[in-house]
Amino acid sequence: MRNSAKELKKFSPKETGVVICLVTKIVQTDFVGLDCKKLKGLQNIFRVRKGKIRIIFGMGDRGQPAILAIERRRENTYKF
Repeated sequence: MRNSAKELKKFSPKETGVVICLVTKIVQTDFVGLDCKKLKGLQNIFRVRKGKIRIIFGMGDRGQPAILAIERRRENTYKF
C-alpha cells in the first residue's frame, strides 16, 4: 500500500476512525459484519465498502491480507 498517513489525510476525522476500524478488522481477517465482496475478473482481490469509502485488498498465499487502496468511491475506483 502507498503511504498510510497520506492516504488517511484524504478523509475527515470521523471517516478516518471508520477506515482504521475497517483496516483493523481486515488485517485480523475478521470479515463478520463487513460488506466484503470479491472483485470480478481479479484473482484474490476483494473490496470492503462502508458508505462511500472503499478499501481494496488482496489475499496472499498464506491468507494474509494486503491493503492495496483506501479511497472514496469514484468512476475509476475499481480500475486496475
